[in-house]
Amino acid sequence: MSGICSIMGIPFNNMSMTEALGITLIALDERKKTVIFTPNPEMVMAAQKDKEFMEVLKGGDLLIPDGIGIVKASKFYPNPIKERVAGCDLIEEIFSKIKTTVNTVYFLGGAEGVAEKASRKMQRKYRGLSVTGVHHGYFKDNSPEEREIIDEINSLNPEVLLVGLGFPRQEKWIARHKDELNSIIIMGVGGSFDVLSGNTKRAPEFYRNHGLEWFYRLITQPSRFKRMLVLPVFMIRAIGERFGAKIEFKGDKVSIKKLSSDNKKKKKEKKA
Repeated sequence: MSGICSIMGIPFNNMSMTEALGITLIALDERKKTVIFTPNPEMVMAAQKDKEFMEVLKGGDLLIPDGIGIVKASKFYPNPIKERVAGCDLIEEIFSKIKTTVNTVYFLGGAEGVAEKASRKMQRKYRGLSVTGVHHGYFKDNSPEEREIIDEINSLNPEVLLVGLGFPRQEKWIARHKDELNSIIIMGVGGSFDVLSGNTKRAPEFYRNHGLEWFYRLITQPSRFKRMLVLPVFMIRAIGERFGAKIEFKGDKVSIKKLSSDNKKKKKEKKA
């Protein structure tokens, strides 16, 4: 592993897909509980306003950069991130390695039927993969149904628990319940079940290899335009913060403030 690259307060593990997979497999082998989060620019921006979410992300054991914007922004920081490690790709890499082992998986999240469809497709693709259970994500937190889900997961005892409840709910849910869950690998996977099930088509390899997956999503799903405006805002804010300026956008106004000496001191301490 190649250390940490901290961007706007989020401490990303600077590693390749191979390294991330290796750490995950070692954790499984050593039975070491490991929480994996996959922050993208949208999540980093959300964490700037949601301090609980920020602290939850910081509490993850492995934070991988799921978004080319994170990798691009890191080039302006010490210890720039070597490559994007997409959460969906890491999931499939894990499946390919554990399909012939005793390790099992539970899919939690998504709309009704999506997790089940994703699990069936993955079991066909990775012959031998054992999925012990699935459950949709449409349950209320702190409800009797939630308690039943947790009890079911623990009774089935899956080594890998994939939680696709959307951010920040999934990360906060994992933080609240990780100590009572028996699973070894607990990973927030966002909308990965939609991709794994085939309900959402992934960008062709050309777009993924050239960091243009965001562009493919934009041209195939124009309705995402407003949501994707966060990408340039993230880049501007991330670069500004790296050089001591806090840049905020409020309507058509832009606010630029110098970071206080206390903030700079904290950043230097983190870097050290």
